[in-house]
Amino acid sequence: MKSAVAIANKVFVDPSQYAVEPAQPKPLVDPASARVVNALFAELKAIHPAWRSAWPTPECENNAKRSWTKAFTSAGMCSIEQIRYGIERCRASGSPFMPSVGQFLDWCTPSPENMGLPSVDRAYMQACAAAHPAAEASHFHPAVWHAACEAGLYLLARQPESKSRPVFERAYALTVQMVLQGEPLREIPKALPAKVSGPRNLEAGNAALAGLKKRVRVG
Repeated sequence: MKSAVAIANKVFVDPSQYAVEPAQPKPLVDPASARVVNALFAELKAIHPAWRSAWPTPECENNAKRSWTKAFTSAGMCSIEQIRYGIERCRASGSPFMPSVGQFLDWCTPSPENMGLPSVDRAYMQACAAAHPAAEASHFHPAVWHAACEAGLYLLARQPESKSRPVFERAYALTVQMVLQGEPLREIPKALPAKVSGPRNLEAGNAALAGLKKRVRVG
């Protein structure tokens, strides 16, 4: 007969035998992003001498870094070039005080003109012209053509500006973002040649025409 101790050893297992290593907490910010944000904050502090009014303590500054990193992620901003645009706008503002994260995100979005693209007004006029059936697509900027196709050529040709322009502006803003991120745009269709060159077979053409006339007479 087994002793009570032996039975207990079988029933009550030593928890240490099945111990699981505690999961290591994942960092909220990857090292590369942390380096970018740290460098950004150092640059902003040099531009705005009254930065302590926004971040009076190291703890406030660290909290701000986490908040800004989350805002960048939510806004889908993944380009260093965009951050450079924001920094240049900070310099141009001349303000000694730090911008809010929302203001900085707005400044990180370059205007179409900054990128060598037509302005919104000019792009809309070009898009309306491109919507004409006789328009030659190759005469327009690729970004304008892409945005016009996304907004809808029929919409641009048939609807008044009050309805078509908001749709186009939205499409153009997304197109500008695509250009900024290096994404491909729609390929502009090639124009048909003014004159088609090639051998002509008059006998075959006349025979086909005669056959067509014969069928019509029979019908």
